[in-house]
Amino acid sequence: MTAYNASQIEVLEGLEGVRKRPGMYIGGSDERALHHLVVELLDNATDEASAGHANRIHLTLRADGAVSVRDNGRGIPVDPLPRYPDKSALEIIMTTLHAGGKFHDKAYETAGGLNGVGVSVVNALSLWTEVLVERDGFRWRQRFGRGVPETTLERLESTRRHGTQVTFLPDGEIFPDTRFDVDRLVEMGRAKAYLNRGLTLVVRDEPNDREWTFCFPEGLRDYLKEMVPEEQRVVREPFAGLVERFGEDGRGRMEWALVWTLEEKGRTLYYCNAIPNPEGGVHESGLRTALVRGFREFAEARSLLPKGVDFNPEDILDGLHGVLSLFIPNPSFAGQTKDRLSNAGVGRRVEAVIKDNLDHWMHGAPERATRLVEQAVERAQERLNRKKAATRVTRKTATTRLTLPGKLTDCISSDTNVTELFIVEGDSAGGSAKQARDRHVQAVLPLRGKILNVEQANLERFENNAEIKNLITAIGAGFGRLFDPEKIRYGRVIIMTDADVDGAHIASLLLTFFYRFMHPLIAHGRLYLAQPPLYRLSVGGETRYVADDAARERAMAEFLRRKPKAKVEISRFKGLGEMDPAQLRETTMSMATRHLLKVVVDDREATDDTFDRLMGKRPAERFRFIQEKAHFAKDHLDF
Repeated sequence: MTAYNASQIEVLEGLEGVRKRPGMYIGGSDERALHHLVVELLDNATDEASAGHANRIHLTLRADGAVSVRDNGRGIPVDPLPRYPDKSALEIIMTTLHAGGKFHDKAYETAGGLNGVGVSVVNALSLWTEVLVERDGFRWRQRFGRGVPETTLERLESTRRHGTQVTFLPDGEIFPDTRFDVDRLVEMGRAKAYLNRGLTLVVRDEPNDREWTFCFPEGLRDYLKEMVPEEQRVVREPFAGLVERFGEDGRGRMEWALVWTLEEKGRTLYYCNAIPNPEGGVHESGLRTALVRGFREFAEARSLLPKGVDFNPEDILDGLHGVLSLFIPNPSFAGQTKDRLSNAGVGRRVEAVIKDNLDHWMHGAPERATRLVEQAVERAQERLNRKKAATRVTRKTATTRLTLPGKLTDCISSDTNVTELFIVEGDSAGGSAKQARDRHVQAVLPLRGKILNVEQANLERFENNAEIKNLITAIGAGFGRLFDPEKIRYGRVIIMTDADVDGAHIASLLLTFFYRFMHPLIAHGRLYLAQPPLYRLSVGGETRYVADDAARERAMAEFLRRKPKAKVEISRFKGLGEMDPAQLRETTMSMATRHLLKVVVDDREATDDTFDRLMGKRPAERFRFIQEKAHFAKDHLDF
C-alpha cells in the first residue's frame, strides 16, 4: 500500500492551480470556456460603463488570433499596494486570485466581477497577456506569460487619455482549439451594448477586415425593435419599463422589455449586472410568477378564463420574446460562470415590480391585453388536450412491445445504462444496421426520408406526422413540456445518417426536433451523432476508412509517403445501405472501434438563434447566413 505522508502534499503557487484545474474557474477547456475568457474581460469593461466611468468599448479579434478588449474607463490602478510595496496594483490584480476593487461598494456599486478572479484567470490560461493602462497622465504597460510577469510595469509616453486595454492569446496547452468564433464575439458585443444604455461597443474582425458598432440609446426597447419586427407581434406595443432605484437599499436598477409574437416558441433572456444567466434564476422565477398572476387576474376580471382552464407559465411565455436585466450590489451566482442568479429576496422584488407595472399596462389598454390573454387561453386549452392524449411507453412486458413502432427493432436488455437506439434513414440503411448491431443492447429505428422540419410546422402537422410519432413512441418519454427524462427507454439515442450533404440535412432536421421537443435528452448528455465513413482507402492488405474529402487527401498522402509507387484504391459509400454489416459494425456501431459525437449546448442563446435562422420560416435569414458564411466554403463549391 502506498504511504500517505507529507511528501504527497503539493502546494501550487500563484496561478498554478488555475492552469491545473481550469474547469473550476471557466467550466472546462472547450469552446464555451475559451469564449468565457472574453466574457471576463468584457464584464470588467462594462462594469466601468455601468458605474458611469466609460462610454466606449472596443473588442478586437486580431490577425494573430489574440483578442483585445479596451475601455475608456478610469484605468487599472498602477500605484503600489501598501501590503506589497514592491508591486503595482496592476501586477497584483493580474497575478493573484481574489484581488480587485469589487469586494466593497466604494469603487463599484454594482459589478459583474465580484471575486477578483476573472482577469487573473484569463492571464493564467493565456500564452501571453499584455496590459496597457492610461491614467495619471501617462501610458503604462506590462506583459505576462502563462500568468507570470515577463516584464516589470513600464511607464511610457505621457497622455491625457484614460482607460484599460487587455490583450491575450489563449494557451494551446489548455485549449485544444484556440480559434474564436467571430459571430459569437459580435453577439457578446451586441448584448453588452443593449444592456448598457448609451454605451458604444465596437467589435472588430481584423483577419476579415470587418467591423460592427452597437449603441442602443433606449436600451432594451431598441433591442426589441431590431430583433422582433412589428408584423410578427400579437400587439405592437411592448411591455417595457425601467426602475432606477431597485432593491431594498435602492442602489440597484431593473429594466425589462417583453413582446408577444405569433410564433409557437419564444425566447426570454436574463441578465444580472450585464452577465447572461442562461439558466435563469430568481429573477426568472419572479417574472414568470408575476406574468401568471397578472394574466390570471385580468382574465378572471373580464370572464375570459373558461371553466376548468388555468394558466401555467408556458402558456404565457410561449411566443414571448424579451429581456430582463438587473443591476444589483453583491449578486450571488451558481459557479464562476454565473449561469444562474441565486440572491434570496430578489425574485420577490422582481415579481412585485413586474406585477405592479403589468397591471397598469393591461388595464390601461384592455383591448390589447384581451388579445394576449385570449392567445394564452388557447395555449392552455391545447396543453390540456395534449396532456389527455399523451401516452407513455415502457418496456415492462412483451405485450407493451406490441405498441411500439412497427419498424423499430428493439434490443433485448432494458437496462438504460447500456442500451442504445440508432435512428437511421431509410429501410436499406436500417437493414444493414439491424445486422450490424449488438442485439442485446442496440435497437434500430429506420425513418422514411427527411422528417418534418418542426421549426416551421404548426402543431397539427407535428402531431399527425408518422415519423415524429414513431420517434416519440420509441423513446417513450413524451415530448415538449410533458417530456419526462425518467421515462427514456434507452441510455443513448444516436443519430446515424449518411456521411454526405443529404445525411447532414437529415441530421439537422433531427437535431431541430430533439432540441425543440426533447431538450432534456441533450441536457442529460444522451443524444449523439454517429460518424460513419464516406470513403474506404485500400493499399495491399491495409484498409482505412475516412469521413470526408480532407481526411481522404491526408490518408492518400500518408499512404504514398510510405509506399510511393503503390496504387491507392478508393471507394465512396453512397450511403449506409451500401456498407455490408461487418463494415458498418467496425466503423460506426461497435463500441470498441466507433467514434461518437455527443450533442451539447454550450450557449443556449446562440443555439436558439441558429435554429431560428437556419430552420425557421424566414428564408431571408438563411440567405443572409449563406452570404455571411460563403467565404468559408469557397474551396468546396462545385461550379
